[in-house]
Amino acid sequence: MDEPQIDPKIRKRRTDLTRFLRQEAGAQGFDVCRITLPDAIPEAPARLESFLEAGRHGTMAWMEETKERRADPRVLWSDVRSIVMFGMNYGPDEDPRLLQAEPEKAAISVYARNRDYHDVIKGRLKEVATRFAARAGADVKVFVDTAPVMEKPLAAAAGLGWQGKHTNLVSRDFGSWLFLGSLFTTAELEIDTPERDHCGSCRACLDSCPTDAFPAPYQIDARRCISYLTIEHKGPIDRALRPAFGNRIYGCDDCLAACPWNKFAASAREMKLVAREDLKAPDIAFFLTLDDSTFRTYFSGSPVKRIGRDRFVRNVLIAAGNSGSQDLVPACETLLSDASADVRGMAVWALSRLLPAGRFKELRSRQLAVEADENVQQEWMTES
Repeated sequence: MDEPQIDPKIRKRRTDLTRFLRQEAGAQGFDVCRITLPDAIPEAPARLESFLEAGRHGTMAWMEETKERRADPRVLWSDVRSIVMFGMNYGPDEDPRLLQAEPEKAAISVYARNRDYHDVIKGRLKEVATRFAARAGADVKVFVDTAPVMEKPLAAAAGLGWQGKHTNLVSRDFGSWLFLGSLFTTAELEIDTPERDHCGSCRACLDSCPTDAFPAPYQIDARRCISYLTIEHKGPIDRALRPAFGNRIYGCDDCLAACPWNKFAASAREMKLVAREDLKAPDIAFFLTLDDSTFRTYFSGSPVKRIGRDRFVRNVLIAAGNSGSQDLVPACETLLSDASADVRGMAVWALSRLLPAGRFKELRSRQLAVEADENVQQEWMTES
């Protein structure tokens, strides 16, 4: 059946608006801008439901609570006619996995080494949206990660790339290093074609995961993912997984960094978000000294600030325990009296790995007498 003819004036308007939108995106520093339809991810509801039913979202209850809106953009906003997906390259200067060879340094995920990308991307999207709405006379909404939008499937449908075996978006031009944002609009625009999967037989991302968080290609179990555990997860972290964290204290870049397509990102990259020098390879020892006030000041404007000081120091103590450094023992001992039970518990675990057995038993006999929290008590009584 032949497609209905579109009025040439309507076609020209779509073309003009699309061209204007791409120009504005480029002016705001986005590396790529593609467009798809709100019904472009029909398989999303079933995939999301399967993920949730398996409990692979861990404690991220908001995914269950917003699943209807998340799975279908038209439920989120019934008037949407076109979805514009934006990508900004944030590829690092060097392989972030190299820092694993320096166990007394703390590894912070590449995306979090500067200003919170949510703020950066959303600010630029709003600039694009304001100009586009004025030109098109259409309604617009912009979203960056925090809204119930399945950005990666939509980005794949729009042609920015494809979802790789690590479930992240992969681009032939930028590898696995793209920040994503979206603009929903009532305007009708020219639609781009999806990108096909180019992973082939490669397993680099799957094999690189320190905690085996991929049950199968194209599937992830957040409950084993270091990024989820260090950022989203509250409370104690599974003892069996802690040694695999190494010095990763906020997020994990291993599956992203392992992708062979990253070789194209380096040549295409224009530095727009330069990492803070003090966050490229910071000392674990310094982070162990942070109280709430100094934590907030030090990470002002950073996404790290959102997890709070206690969860952050909990993560740092795991890295301390994995470091093998006796120099970190005094700071860890000081944190045995911290107000946070999560911090005290991880301090116990760190010391159990850093101290001789006799010295650890002496500490245990003294501290157990004054420790009231059951989780911390359990840390004292469990052999590493």
